[in-house]
Amino acid sequence: MQFQKIFLLIAGTLGLACTPLRAAASPASPAPAMLSISVDTAPQQLPPARVKQTLADYQRWLNRLAQRDAVAGLATAVVIDGKVVFEGTVGYADTATKQPIKPDTVFRLASLSKAFATAIAGLLVDDGKLDWNTKLVDVLPYFKLKDMQAAAQATVGDILGQRLGLPRNTYDNMLEGDTSYEELVRKLDEVDMICGVGQCYGYQNVAFSMIGDVVLARTGDFFYRQVDKRIFYPLGMTTASYGRAALESSKSWARPHRATSRGWVPFDPSETYYRVAPAAGVNASLRDMEKWLIAQMGGRQDVLPTSLLDTLHTPGVATPSELYATAWRRGRLSGAYYGLGWRVYEYGGETLIYHAGAVAGYRTMIGFFPKYRAGVVTLWNSTGPTPSGLMPMVFDDLLGLPHVDWANLESPAKPVAQPRAKAKAKPRVHRRTPRHR
Repeated sequence: MQFQKIFLLIAGTLGLACTPLRAAASPASPAPAMLSISVDTAPQQLPPARVKQTLADYQRWLNRLAQRDAVAGLATAVVIDGKVVFEGTVGYADTATKQPIKPDTVFRLASLSKAFATAIAGLLVDDGKLDWNTKLVDVLPYFKLKDMQAAAQATVGDILGQRLGLPRNTYDNMLEGDTSYEELVRKLDEVDMICGVGQCYGYQNVAFSMIGDVVLARTGDFFYRQVDKRIFYPLGMTTASYGRAALESSKSWARPHRATSRGWVPFDPSETYYRVAPAAGVNASLRDMEKWLIAQMGGRQDVLPTSLLDTLHTPGVATPSELYATAWRRGRLSGAYYGLGWRVYEYGGETLIYHAGAVAGYRTMIGFFPKYRAGVVTLWNSTGPTPSGLMPMVFDDLLGLPHVDWANLESPAKPVAQPRAKAKAKPRVHRRTPRHR
């Protein structure tokens, strides 16, 4: 890769650190008490020498990522105890024009958007305009499920905690087929439920996005305006926004890319998941997300108070499938739950608050350890598995766990099947691009 820029911002002194809700966890799999760690708890310091080594290792891994051209463009930061101690960028916002990724380049956040939805809901709960136990039927006249007795009990907390009882990713396929959100959300009563409301995990985008209608009904204001006024503006997230038009009007924005025999090729952003804005509609830069991460770790009490953060981060319904979803999860997780817009993992014996996102041409990850107030955020504008292994490698280093090359960067690059070419053509490595959303 022709462009790479790494910023190392090691603070002089590395001081490190980093709810009531209706019963959410499956009765068969209660969340262990140790996973509920308040961001108000005095942080435990990570050894400064270990942190210094972690950041050096991270720079080395990013160098290798760039050398292998394993991503079109990427931006990442490490935040510890309210300070950005590492900020790095790799590659291009647009490979066609060679516009580089910068810390203020705007990406689509995909499902990292969900945490903004739960945060604004929580602020409205604090205002008394809403309650986690507010019944959806009392706010949304259109809301129905196949089991109407269950529908009558479904709450705001159930949709935000991914425990509505519907099959996972209900109607995502029709959303991708260009059916409107407004139509799909009125067809939930045609879907067979897999469990009672509040009894099991089923990840949703369409149903989750009903929180936008709830916010409008209870405030008279559009959801995205509430997020802008209550979260983006006070946190100083000056390049954060909702929607494709806002993305494309950003001074610097990352085009989505696909892998081809000619390398990474940009394409137009898809409108699909912007139609479910609470679930997947936010755009933001690395600099924005550094501020968001600091706030989530308790560093902006004026915007997100501890009482709200503790509620959002409390483990709810069990998510056993997460324990086996990827190699690093199989190797490191011993517990997995969904809170409110956040996943709550037991990672190497420590509580990890985490989420990932994926839409066409974009991938995102964010995670932090409340005990240490240490977190990482990574945004990239192409598909492919390699970058997703970097974050757990940083986590392992920070926690002093045995090193594992989760990103497969330290072994020789494996050649991938190529299109037919002329004899004696020079071999080149092509990127695998599994489809994500």
